[in-house]
Amino acid sequence: MARRTAPAIPDDLLDQLLAGGDAAAALNSGDLVNALKKALAERVLSAEMDYHLSDEAEAENSRNGYGRKSVLTGTGKIEIAIPRDRAGSFDPQLIAKYQRRFPGFDDKIISMYARGMRIREIAEHLREIYGMDASAELISTITDAVLDEVTAWQQRPLDPVYPLVFFDAIREKIRDEGVVRNKAIHIALGVMADGTKVELGMWIEQNEGAKFWLRVMNELKNRGVEDILLAVVDGLKGFPEAITAVFPETIVQTCIVHLLRNSMDFVSYKDRKAVATALKDIYRAVDARAAEAAFAAFEAGPWGQKYPAIGQSWRRVWQEVIPFFGFPGDVRRIIYTTNAIEALNSKLRRAIRARGHFPSDEAAARLLYLILNRSEKEWVMPPREWAMAKAQFAVIFGDRFVRALAA
Repeated sequence: MARRTAPAIPDDLLDQLLAGGDAAAALNSGDLVNALKKALAERVLSAEMDYHLSDEAEAENSRNGYGRKSVLTGTGKIEIAIPRDRAGSFDPQLIAKYQRRFPGFDDKIISMYARGMRIREIAEHLREIYGMDASAELISTITDAVLDEVTAWQQRPLDPVYPLVFFDAIREKIRDEGVVRNKAIHIALGVMADGTKVELGMWIEQNEGAKFWLRVMNELKNRGVEDILLAVVDGLKGFPEAITAVFPETIVQTCIVHLLRNSMDFVSYKDRKAVATALKDIYRAVDARAAEAAFAAFEAGPWGQKYPAIGQSWRRVWQEVIPFFGFPGDVRRIIYTTNAIEALNSKLRRAIRARGHFPSDEAAARLLYLILNRSEKEWVMPPREWAMAKAQFAVIFGDRFVRALAA
């Protein structure tokens, strides 16, 4: 496929723009770019006025000079001549009557905010790089507008069936009723029948439990989800009871990697490699019966006796571990870990690391939504194991998976 090339700018136009001036100075200051934007904007506005006056309803109308308007752009502030008509009926589309920011300016602000920059840092960046003064209040107004998108995103309809959904949480400090609280931000990441990933939702809650998860499951159902084939979670309290109450056929699978990490928290550094090797016999077992035997052997063995908390932590969630052994290798490699959602969580943590805490749930939701939205645009390829896993899902789940393919 041939690469697209940018349209060539005629030399005579460049000569007119430079007009014998210093090209390097013009580029460094942004004057040349702003002059081009100004010229193009005024040409478009003039064409809009011509079109407006060509309307039969405006037959008696005519031009009436120009008004001046200062507009913020991504490269600075420019002053544009806005054509006027005698009837006062002209409403330009490029720069609306009360619009003070050039198209694309808001997107630049939101992009910087989504990368973790604070509002005052954005204002300083615009001042240093572009020489423009954008107040913190203006930037806050632009980012606040995202909240409407967050609400619409959280309420959007979902597909009826998802073969695989990862649920996980990170904890961040958020101010609530004058007190900074440590709240959980829960993310649901769905995998569709073709292997592509999609964010299903985000929920901020101080305490999790069966009631909270029941509310989340009912929300997913009300948004159109009828079935989840497999849910992979990291020991979320009250989750198995809540999901089976709403989606009774869903298989709940504990993330094996999280279990291993939690196990290492009980182990001294010098013993970690040996304990990790001993645990491999459990999660690499060919089936549930062999896994149970390996687990019992570990508990009775030297490492299980030295670190009994490991056996206790596995035993508490064993019913959610067992389903793992019913899947073939290709599926196991996908559900072995919640890495797909952990990679997303790492992006969230990087963006909010320097903030200390959020002033409100809404401020947290605004930033996290922007990061989630940017991340979803990067997901273009399914997991490499998905082709084989898809065939296995079709056999294991039968008509339920066929419904996901048809969705």
